Amino acid sequence: MKIEDFNRTIDTWITELEGYSFSQICDKSSPKSWSLGQVIMHLIAETNFYLQQIKICIGGNENSTEEAAPNGKMMFLRNSFPDEIIEGPASNLLVQQPKSKTQLLRSLKDLKDSFNEVNAGILKSAFHGKTKHPGLGYLNASEWLQFAEMHLRHHLKQKERLDHFLRLTN
Repeated sequence: MKIEDFNRTIDTWITELEGYSFSQICDKSSPKSWSLGQVIMHLIAETNFYLQQIKICIGGNENSTEEAAPNGKMMFLRNSFPDEIIEGPASNLLVQQPKSKTQLLRSLKDLKDSFNEVNAGILKSAFHGKTKHPGLGYLNASEWLQFAEMHLRHHLKQKERLDHFLRLTN
């Protein structure tokens, strides 16, 4: 996994987001579904969490002998989430609508900058620490970077479904 892959995927989100009005960003197909804005708010929160995990991993050797779970190893080998709609935790229902399109764009650009900075740390670090992902076992810094990109890319499929909904309603 290279930082270029992460940059390409997050740039897709940034570029695509610029083509939506704020009302489209907040439009929902049903009360229990997410708007595009909520998808992006989820991506920002989760990707910031992955960033923190990378910083922990490059700061020490804790859990360095632990391994990813078999399903995690398979995802990394495939470099992709399973091709299915994944039900997230109940806390996903609490994801807020964004305050503005500008907020989303700024947060995505800040994430890109932060990941490019931490990538230099990954390349220089003498440490091989790992932190535990709730469902995939222990991941090292490079795996967290790869996971961040895979997660951003996985939600592009959800964005396609939202685009279909928005085309039908506009």
